[in-house]
Amino acid sequence: MAERLDRERIVRRALDLLDEVGLDGLTLRRLAGDLGVQVAALYWHVPSKAALLDEMATTMLRDLIDAAGPEMRDLVGEPWQDCVRVSADRFRAALLGRRDGARVFSGTYVTDERLRGWVELPLSILVDAGFAEGDASRAWSTLLAFVVGFVVEEQGRPDRDDDADVRFAFGVDVVVRGLESRLAADAV
Repeated sequence: MAERLDRERIVRRALDLLDEVGLDGLTLRRLAGDLGVQVAALYWHVPSKAALLDEMATTMLRDLIDAAGPEMRDLVGEPWQDCVRVSADRFRAALLGRRDGARVFSGTYVTDERLRGWVELPLSILVDAGFAEGDASRAWSTLLAFVVGFVVEEQGRPDRDDDADVRFAFGVDVVVRGLESRLAADAV
């Protein structure tokens, strides 16, 4: 009996195929062939490649939250800088965990409304530290944009950069120091 085709199966197979062929090699036609169905069958579940990428990014984020959730909750009461650094490290690791993971995530939309709340904990930590809500949101967006951009560059290099961890930590530190400076200036 053929395995039932559903969105979860499509997205999981697309992520596996991504690891095998990369984003440029991932097409709906190839995915359909890999699943043993006609392309039209995929359109019932994902109407376009952009929609598929949204679903793939959402699944990557869901997997990250499932894996890092307890560790993030342990940061409540710790310095906000630790939350920023740990979040950056975990997000980078999740993006690096998939071939072209950062490219998949870049420019996509989270399709699971429950996951939009994944930023509530870090935002509350930043607000508790004294950031205004709008500044906390912008700070978080800036951090995520840095991580995605860094990993896009990192994954785009044919040779592994032995200095990548040092450069990444430096960049995150620049973000943290900038936020510290911003927080201090707002407190005056």
